[in-house]
Amino acid sequence: MAGTSTQPSPAEKGEQQAKSRSRGELSRTIAILILALAVILFAVKNLDQVKVNWIVGSGRAPLIIVILITLLVGIVISHLAGRISRRRQRQKDGG
Repeated sequence: MAGTSTQPSPAEKGEQQAKSRSRGELSRTIAILILALAVILFAVKNLDQVKVNWIVGSGRAPLIIVILITLLVGIVISHLAGRISRRRQRQKDGG
């Protein structure tokens, strides 16, 4: 029994990692496809024209465009806030 080991060989470990990576990639791909389908359905449902009041005027635009612009502005603000927060944390830690 001295020759038997409960530990998998390096080759077996590599195969297990490849299988789990493949499962993870498949799961991620399926999630992205579902999200893309949801976004497409959302866009198709929100094509109505809406009145938009800008700071310096107003106009009409498809609702999906208004939503996407709002989403992009939110992403940019979130990204900038995160960068500022990380920079302050580094300065606080002495880096």
